[in-house]
Amino acid sequence: MCRAALVVVFASLLFTLNVTVAQTPHSEQAKSTIPILTISGAIGPAVGDYVIEQLKEADLEPQVSAVVITLDTPGGLVSSLRDINQQILASQKPVLCLVYPKGARAASAGTYILYACHIAAMAPATTLGAATPVNIGSSGSDQEDEKSNEPSAMEKKVLNDSIAYIRSLAQLRGRNIEWAEKAVTEAATLSSQEALEMNVINLIADDPESLVAQLDGQVLEFNDQVVELNLSEATLIPVDPDWRHEFIATITNPNIAYILMIIGIYGLILEFYSPSFGIAGIIGAISLMLALYGLQMLPINYVGFGLIALGLLLLVAESLVPSFGLFGFSGAIAFVLGSIFLIDSDLPAFQVSVELIFTFALLSFAFIVFVLRRVWTLRKKHAVIGQEAILGIPMEASESFEEQGYIVLEGERWSAICSQPIHKGDLVEVVQIEGLTLVLRKLAGRKEHV
Repeated sequence: MCRAALVVVFASLLFTLNVTVAQTPHSEQAKSTIPILTISGAIGPAVGDYVIEQLKEADLEPQVSAVVITLDTPGGLVSSLRDINQQILASQKPVLCLVYPKGARAASAGTYILYACHIAAMAPATTLGAATPVNIGSSGSDQEDEKSNEPSAMEKKVLNDSIAYIRSLAQLRGRNIEWAEKAVTEAATLSSQEALEMNVINLIADDPESLVAQLDGQVLEFNDQVVELNLSEATLIPVDPDWRHEFIATITNPNIAYILMIIGIYGLILEFYSPSFGIAGIIGAISLMLALYGLQMLPINYVGFGLIALGLLLLVAESLVPSFGLFGFSGAIAFVLGSIFLIDSDLPAFQVSVELIFTFALLSFAFIVFVLRRVWTLRKKHAVIGQEAILGIPMEASESFEEQGYIVLEGERWSAICSQPIHKGDLVEVVQIEGLTLVLRKLAGRKEHV
């Protein structure tokens, strides 16, 4: 009887455990999550890295049922846009894009991202469009004739490529193809209500919560399959950029990268002029490495970079070989022109501030022409004084040698030569310095030791 009772109890425990295990997937499904990614401001390398990384993590998390991207951007770099869209198109989870909050816009690159997402939505009082490549859409002088306003062959290639790209996205998502082309060729724009009526977006939602509520239970064509969105039990979780993305955003800011580059160059120049404990060189090297990392992620014009280097070299030449201001003035001009041309982008968010350029131009001129010239003068004066101080002073030979050997002078070991044999303890004096070699003359007598 006892054995039978034990068997019954054990079977009951197994049954309870099986029921619990069977119910676990349902409880996990009820705890599904929807990360909310935020794109705010110009789209650059840092934004691209942040969005791509989060979309990849979402693909690996089974509890993630969809991803929401809130969008408010004036545009951005084509390279970053393409990278983001490639990840959206390859995503294993539905990507829901919402132009948010009210008053936001999805201009230029934002329009392409909105078209790439599986669901495109806009909050009331938002806009999208103006997707013409900036270097083509920028206006020239009012005095230019009609012939000069014709796009070049390269501009036509860029424009046609952009048209084909947004058309392919519109065809993939079943949205208005004709208007997508107008957004590129004519910089057309739409309000949220107009976009909904023209089948440019799928719906209008006040916020991410409203977007998820409206999509719950809807059928979506996803990865060549028809799936039903079960989002009612999902928890929305905002995901902000971590410290790494914030750091990348900081050093890829054109103004910050420009400042780091100048500090790096100054540090190395100062270390060259006045070697010390290496503090200036270390700070300069670190700053320059950070600047090069940030600049290589931005559209750099290498002619501009070369002009900056040439300008600084001319300013250094002015401090070494006075040219009555010719080298200094030419260097300042080259420095300013190079700084203006450094970033190859017409987007204001990716241009170096003009005020910052002229400020550093004046500081560079003052620092290199006056400060470094003073350092160089003092360095030469110190070298002359140091040589004169050891000439003609009697000293004791620290070791024996014939014709060539070594001698310790004020705690430093110098290479030395003498026409007579030198024995340890002999008195000698320095009569000449040839580079790093001392020319000695043997004196009469020896130093007496007590």
